[in-house]
Amino acid sequence: MTPATTAAAGRPAPRGRIDKRQAILDAAFDVFARRGYAQACVREIAEEAGVAKPTVYNHLGDKENLFRHAMAAAADLVMAENLAVVERLRDPGDDLRAGLEDTAYRLLKVCCGQRAGALRALTYAQLAAFPDLAEVVQARTSGRLGEALADRFARLALAGRLRTEDPARAAEQFLALLTGPMEARSRLGTRAVGAAETREIARSAVDTFLLAYGGANA
Repeated sequence: MTPATTAAAGRPAPRGRIDKRQAILDAAFDVFARRGYAQACVREIAEEAGVAKPTVYNHLGDKENLFRHAMAAAADLVMAENLAVVERLRDPGDDLRAGLEDTAYRLLKVCCGQRAGALRALTYAQLAAFPDLAEVVQARTSGRLGEALADRFARLALAGRLRTEDPARAAEQFLALLTGPMEARSRLGTRAVGAAETREIARSAVDTFLLAYGGANA
């Protein structure tokens, strides 16, 4: 049964209940990102969500459960942004290099966005208290992104535009060429990286990637 159904009879949950739960999750993530897990309080989350404090407990139970669900929801939002970017490779146009550079740049912009940055910071900060959290966040973000990118690369390989027998490895290396330099340039997210520098990272990543995987029809 999905979250959108009632526990009683499997009927669709009222729209207001779904919206209220989402408002709580959004507010919770914002407060956790701003305060940190230890300093965040449910009262502030309720106020930010525009609901009564008991409503938060009714929807999501205790603070730990609220944190887990807020992190998962934030990860899903980051993933949705990344999937929308990768979808552009369904039809990259005649200039594959330009299409890959555009995709790389947009993926880096998502990676450097406020939500993704807060998600990483909270995950690292709470690894001791929530040792399983990194796996959950990774599966919902980079794991699914790698799968989607591998699918696009497999289709490009079939069209002769890329040269690879292992699209999953190609996707993994493409992402590594982006995230490695960005982490170094941003000093693990503590330094803002401008648009020009981000585009340069994207171009360099695509240059290296196509040296390894460029097909005859690229």
